[in-house]
Amino acid sequence: MELKRVVVTGLGAITPLGKNVPEYWEGLINGVSGADYIQQFDCTKFKTRFACEVKDFEPTNYLERKEARKLDRFTQFALVASDEAVKDAGITKDNVNPDRVGVIFASGIGGITTFQDDVMEFARGDGTPRFNPFFIPKMILDIAAGQISMRYGFRGPNFAVVSACASSTNAIIEAYDNIRLGRADIILTGGSEAVISESGVGGFNAMKALSERNDDPKTASRPFDKDRDGFVMGEAAGILVLEELEHAKARGAKIYCEIAGGGASADAYHITAPHPDGLGAKNVMHAALDDAGMQPEDIDYINVHGTSTPLGDIAETKAILSVFGESAHHLNISSTKSMTGHCLGAAGVIEALACILAVTQDIVPPTINHFTDDPAFDPKLNFTFNKAEKREVRAALSNTFGFGGHNASIIIKKYKP
Repeated sequence: MELKRVVVTGLGAITPLGKNVPEYWEGLINGVSGADYIQQFDCTKFKTRFACEVKDFEPTNYLERKEARKLDRFTQFALVASDEAVKDAGITKDNVNPDRVGVIFASGIGGITTFQDDVMEFARGDGTPRFNPFFIPKMILDIAAGQISMRYGFRGPNFAVVSACASSTNAIIEAYDNIRLGRADIILTGGSEAVISESGVGGFNAMKALSERNDDPKTASRPFDKDRDGFVMGEAAGILVLEELEHAKARGAKIYCEIAGGGASADAYHITAPHPDGLGAKNVMHAALDDAGMQPEDIDYINVHGTSTPLGDIAETKAILSVFGESAHHLNISSTKSMTGHCLGAAGVIEALACILAVTQDIVPPTINHFTDDPAFDPKLNFTFNKAEKREVRAALSNTFGFGGHNASIIIKKYKP
């Protein structure tokens, strides 16, 4: 069968750099760090006392108070981002068939703060189970997809995807496949994460995954720098409105770009560490290029997973050199996690957003906080250190890798009628 073309017609985001897409993009291209000392809980005794939080978020500015109380923070974020995306896409009850509009959404962890708070409340009591009646529906990670569909009455395909930090990239690929196979006209897709809590930070600290640069939070996320010491936790949500091309043209929708292809792979190596030679990363980039029918030289920009961990950054760079060969030296590479922190299950979608805007604006956002070259990296690679770079971006590839060895990559290209 002939596969349908899939375009992006709406964007929404809430991130540590801003509570909408224009604010987020402005922060990225200006190299702003979203890191600061944690405000959501008393972190005095924790090894890491900073994160990339969404600043000054008051849910009742976006949601009815009664509704907000029934939702974990990650679902609140999801609804804020979806409102922006639906408005941006110009979707109304008169120009779409709700039976053909779906929601495929992701989270790596879901409502961990709700789980933590209710269990701690139980532990403080006399053993009588007095759990919040919304405990389960606030916690489960698929609830964001359900809440979005109920908010707008979308009755198409609706489910959640989870693959740790690759979750929202996998969700985008699922949405892309459903549309190009003709199962839906439009799908809202992306992911949300909000795990900056005692259990979230404490758990990642116990794994020794987080930077402990407490004296200088804003420069703690240092992908590809010799002195990188772990990632900085972030929180965010992002939504892409994916739409079948002819449907988008028929309703006069604005078209940002086209989804060209996607790939998935497994490291099959270790629960948290990457394959040292970047085998899974290499395979997933090959898969995405094959799916898109593109060659390495067709890609101008890679938004790398680039978490600022000692092993991960090296493994991904090895994979890029293996896949792209000499073309790797003509790429721009950047890790926007240097600014947003690592937003876990939401990382893929907000980095896909960065790729979409790079393609539409012909600007590559930087990798900030570079101070010292690491001899482990090929000096001819352009990591777009510290300052955004203007160049033509015909197509961009976004990599996301998750604990458990899950890898996902998507390719976004300029739309040509």
